[in-house]
Amino acid sequence: MNPEKDFAPLTPNIVRALNDKLYEKRKVAALEIEKLVREFVAQNNTVQIKHVIQTLSQEFALSQHPHSRKGGLIGLAACSIALGKDSGLYLKELIEPVLTCFNDADSRLRYYACEALYNIVKVARGAVLPHFNVLFDGLSKLAADPDPNVKSGSELLDRLLKDIVTESNKFDLVGFIPLLRERIYSNNQYARQFIISWILVLESVPDINLLDYLPEILDGLFQILGDNGKEIRKMCEVVLGEFLKEIKKNPSSVKFAEMANILVIHCQTTDDLIQLTAMCWMREFIQLAGRVMLPYSSGILTAVLPCLAYDDRKKSIKEVANVCNQSLMKLVTPEDDEPDEPKPAVQKQAEPNPDDSLAKQEGTASGGPDGSCDSTFSSGIGVFTPAGTERAPVTLHLDGIVQVLNCHLSDMAIGMMTRIAVLKWLYHLYIKTPRKMFRHTDSLFPILLQTLSDESDEVILKDLEVLAEIASSPAGQMDDPGPLDGPDLRVSHSELQVPTPGRAGLLKTPGTKGLECSPSTPTMNSYFYKFMINLLKRFSSERKLLEVRGGFIIRSAPAAAGCEEQPVPDQGPVRPAHAAAPEQRLPAALPPAPVRAQPRAAADRRRSEGSPQVTESRLPEHRLRRAAAAL
Repeated sequence: MNPEKDFAPLTPNIVRALNDKLYEKRKVAALEIEKLVREFVAQNNTVQIKHVIQTLSQEFALSQHPHSRKGGLIGLAACSIALGKDSGLYLKELIEPVLTCFNDADSRLRYYACEALYNIVKVARGAVLPHFNVLFDGLSKLAADPDPNVKSGSELLDRLLKDIVTESNKFDLVGFIPLLRERIYSNNQYARQFIISWILVLESVPDINLLDYLPEILDGLFQILGDNGKEIRKMCEVVLGEFLKEIKKNPSSVKFAEMANILVIHCQTTDDLIQLTAMCWMREFIQLAGRVMLPYSSGILTAVLPCLAYDDRKKSIKEVANVCNQSLMKLVTPEDDEPDEPKPAVQKQAEPNPDDSLAKQEGTASGGPDGSCDSTFSSGIGVFTPAGTERAPVTLHLDGIVQVLNCHLSDMAIGMMTRIAVLKWLYHLYIKTPRKMFRHTDSLFPILLQTLSDESDEVILKDLEVLAEIASSPAGQMDDPGPLDGPDLRVSHSELQVPTPGRAGLLKTPGTKGLECSPSTPTMNSYFYKFMINLLKRFSSERKLLEVRGGFIIRSAPAAAGCEEQPVPDQGPVRPAHAAAPEQRLPAALPPAPVRAQPRAAADRRRSEGSPQVTESRLPEHRLRRAAAAL
């Protein structure tokens, strides 16, 4: 620093003391500056006050010499003390050079900067709030400072600033949120602790409604929840818990749709605490928001279904996932089967993108108790009614849901409980939205037939229920059964050849080449015909399936279709294909009279759930047995 330079109104003694390496001499100079500024305040000489502050900033605090910078910091603090309540008029000039010193390489200088800013803020109090963002930004960096003295000084300044924010009603939350959203993704342990502490403070202030901006920071909070430090994880749990309590108290003001995909992502993490917390939030969202969550069903199912197969090591996650699954299923009603016109929701939300909610469709888990749900429960979920909000459209994106279900059912590594839950979902969708579901039946039919080879009896039973519903649904009625799906299933009606002499009794004449009950009869639709043809073909091509599972499938099919088997007259043994055939045909093996079965369950379900009634398709056990035996 040039000693010949004029620093008026600072005297040469003050300038010399500010540049001294000893703290005591710099402190004496600060007292002189305080006395000088008080005189200017008494004279209302703002020009000289600004000149003193500018000189201390440019010539000292921002100097290249470290001792000069230290002198400038203590001098600026002295100016603030002398100005008192008038310091708010000069805060920008006082704060900026101090914050610049926060980045100094010298740890002692960073400490003196904390000390100087503490004195400035303590005098100005609420007047510093317009400069809160720059103060917060500087403090967030010092919170991770490696020097313990600097960190201690920043903590004192941090507590002072929190007290000011808490007692003030002029805090600019809107202007602060972008900075908070940026800083919340810091990976530094101390910076994360600093962020969480501030969120806790802001959440506790009655005049600050942080819930409105929760979508901006929720993802970052879940990131912090995965921190390695137990203390930070605990603090983050507390913050999330407080937010969830407030959501339950004021659901009408919550932006559920904007946070749905965030929860979907974190429900699929490998961290148990994050996954459990996110799943608990998802449970509350589904139960509170109701049909607002429907557009995100595919993503929710992607996250929830694999959890249903967890073992007892993740029992808590599995139980919460099961509740989510059940609650989401209740939201699907027969109204969703109407033409694609938007349904009113209970809360206005941003228009969702179904592609966003369809997260990665893979999850491999195995074993565990049954986490599935009953598809016949009522659809009544208590949801909030927002005050003064416009109703917004909500549409069930069935394409994404079916894609997820198909993906999980096709994955042979997926757990048994997940497969059962998928089949229950398919059955529930065919009951509630049969018309729309039949658009996807051609793509689902092959995998449903393939599932008959599953190792689990319960999976096969649920699979047969779905197939029976498909075969008996009025939505599946059409004149032409159409080509069968899948490389192994695209066969014409005449390709399935059942050997004589039983052939005439099992199949119709060669002109029709169909089973006795044609697809046009009112008791079945074309998929009944497809099911019979493909089932017999699978028995024919997969002898092991016929030997191991054939009897079980044949016995279970009538029950799945809701039919009570009636006694069948003894018609003698069915001859194998290689046996010598007598001249006469089997005596009325399959008479054209109506099938002797009592349809009950499926029709009753449709009546109870508001779906159209139709005469049920019959899957008589004795016919399946004879057809299989003839193979």
